[in-house]
Amino acid sequence: MRYNLAIIGAGPAGLSAALNAAIRNKSVILFGTDSHALSSTESIKNYLGFGDVGGCDLNEAMKKSLEGYDITKSSEKVQQVYAMGDYFAIMLKGDQMIEATSVIVATGIELKKDLIGEDEFFAKGVSYCATCDAALYRGKKVVVIGYNEESVEEANFTSEIVDELIYVNIYKDDIDLYDGITEIKGEVPVEIIGEEKAQTLKFKSGKEISADGFFIIRESSKPERLVPSIATDAEHIIVDKNCRTNIRGLYAAGDIAGRPYQINKAAGEGQIAALDAAKYITLVENNKFDASHW
Repeated sequence: MRYNLAIIGAGPAGLSAALNAAIRNKSVILFGTDSHALSSTESIKNYLGFGDVGGCDLNEAMKKSLEGYDITKSSEKVQQVYAMGDYFAIMLKGDQMIEATSVIVATGIELKKDLIGEDEFFAKGVSYCATCDAALYRGKKVVVIGYNEESVEEANFTSEIVDELIYVNIYKDDIDLYDGITEIKGEVPVEIIGEEKAQTLKFKSGKEISADGFFIIRESSKPERLVPSIATDAEHIIVDKNCRTNIRGLYAAGDIAGRPYQINKAAGEGQIAALDAAKYITLVENNKFDASHW
């Protein structure tokens, strides 16, 4: 399936981008669910035109603005985005793939720090998608470190494939895990240890558990894991005033594109990115794009 524009993230930046691209008659697919940061905020006093408004109410008002436009919405988590020249290949779970002429990354930012050793052992026993990689650990012992609802689903799915599964609960109490899954609560993971591959998870308390594989399921991952070769400043994707990244046709907006982490900024950057992307899409699809003038 080919879209004009794929937007990753359904917070203020993503919703703003989807609206502005749809107004310009671009086919849009929007990946993501409600912004937890926005919907959980009790009071917002600086969003122009709304006075003192609750985050949940503002979020609903933003989503309502998209009604009547032909925008495809998906709750699938994007695993990786690959630049293919004049289009992007967007990889989802289960080897599903869609294509888009342009992409806007509006994932927000993950404020939780990586575990020590996480980058070192990425793809060497550490993964961010259990549905994608669980088959590699059939009959083995794995650990799922879970920060959200998706991690519970991933743990349940994986438990039917592997021999032993341990779920490290950083999410909440009273989760619905399948029988046979060992749950660890009240422990803070700090480091992944190994030699050529990940072997042991160490907790702040000093406790350690060994396994064959480790799945870390958070709301979002580092930009460079999502988009290979994307330019970052360690925390954020580097963009210019039009929200363009170093990859032609790829944009970033909102918190992932830098501070301040404000709703006003996110919505504004979503619009800027969508307007520029719409222009780019028109040029590419009419064979009029000239990289020397872009």
